[in-house]
Amino acid sequence: MAYFKDMFTDAEQRAKMIKIFPSEFEKGYKLYMSGKLKPEFPGDESGWYLLNVGSVIKFNLNGEDFPPFISVIPAIIDLDAAQDLDRRKMQQQLLKILIQKMPIDKNGDLVFDVDEAQQLHNNAVQMLSRAIGIDVLTTFADVDVADMADNRTSTTKDDLEKVERGVFNQAGVSQMQFNTDGNIALEKSILNDEASMWNLIQQFETFLNILLTPYNKNSKKVNYRAQILPTTIYNYKELAKLYKEQTQLGYSKMLPQVALGQSQSAILATAYFENDILDLVNVFIPPLMSSTMNAEVLNRNKNKGSSEGAGRP
Repeated sequence: MAYFKDMFTDAEQRAKMIKIFPSEFEKGYKLYMSGKLKPEFPGDESGWYLLNVGSVIKFNLNGEDFPPFISVIPAIIDLDAAQDLDRRKMQQQLLKILIQKMPIDKNGDLVFDVDEAQQLHNNAVQMLSRAIGIDVLTTFADVDVADMADNRTSTTKDDLEKVERGVFNQAGVSQMQFNTDGNIALEKSILNDEASMWNLIQQFETFLNILLTPYNKNSKKVNYRAQILPTTIYNYKELAKLYKEQTQLGYSKMLPQVALGQSQSAILATAYFENDILDLVNVFIPPLMSSTMNAEVLNRNKNKGSSEGAGRP
């Protein structure tokens, strides 16, 4: 209940948000604000309110109560820091320094005095004022830039790519699935992700059938049941082909079309329109094969052949 108090500081907006939830939430919030909500443990101020277990349902992934990708959060934080470091490194690589060294004579004395050197420095700064990524350094001393990077071939790798790969490793998801540069193990990775989601789909299906329970009081007449096919953007063609093969063995004729994204009502309406209204079943007759012939067709062809033979002289 502390969520409503902390997230919505405006009382009117808070009241509107509470009304969106079931009435139990409003009851729990009133108990929480009046100090009558029993804490779960001594010192508990978050205001957890136990809902009616008979009217609630929880969906989780793989039977776990914590978020499935919570382990990725530290890796994402490291990736954000690595990306910021990489951007600053790129800016540093683009930066150029113009070094103008003031000459000295053979005795080591300055050819120009400090004021003259200052003026030469200002002239160079003014000349390069519109240049991007160029700084000016004027000095009388010898200048040397030490490169702290390791230029050995064995260590010249993309460090940012390592951090990105670590995020996917923590999530248990192949990086190639979202930004593939090859097909190695990609198919298996997709199957693993489909399998991890299948448990959640089964929970949705069970929940839908629970909602249909009041409509199945008279099971002798009709019984409703919800079914969610395991189709994805990757396997719907394969499943539609598999359902079509099962149709030849007498299984459901709807499943191939449902797997292709059509609704049951659209399938029935189309079949009725094509067969009964347009009479396409008698207009578009497929070639007869042994698997499609029946006794009625064979008798019709036999009778047709007999009548044609009887009319010959």
